[in-house]
Amino acid sequence: MTVYVDDAVTLWRGQRWAHLMADTLDELHAFAARLGLPRHAFQDRPSGAHYDINAAMRVQAVELGALAISRHRDRALMRAVIAQARAQATRQR
Repeated sequence: MTVYVDDAVTLWRGQRWAHLMADTLDELHAFAARLGLPRHAFQDRPSGAHYDINAAMRVQAVELGALAISRHRDRALMRAVIAQARAQATRQR
């Protein structure tokens, strides 16, 4: 099982943000806890279950073993990870 972090490209409140996703929700929550993220930071969205992390946390996530993936280089993998994150979301559209 794997935890993934995409490119930190979304600009919000003066910082770049990335998405932390995983093969399973249990793994995602456990990894987020290792990063110090509170459970209420979990984004249970129809667009995909994830945590938003800033660029500094992205570096830390990679150091802890998350697989860095790029929307530009790893398109097939990125599509698969997003599809899995969408399947994990429990909120209805």
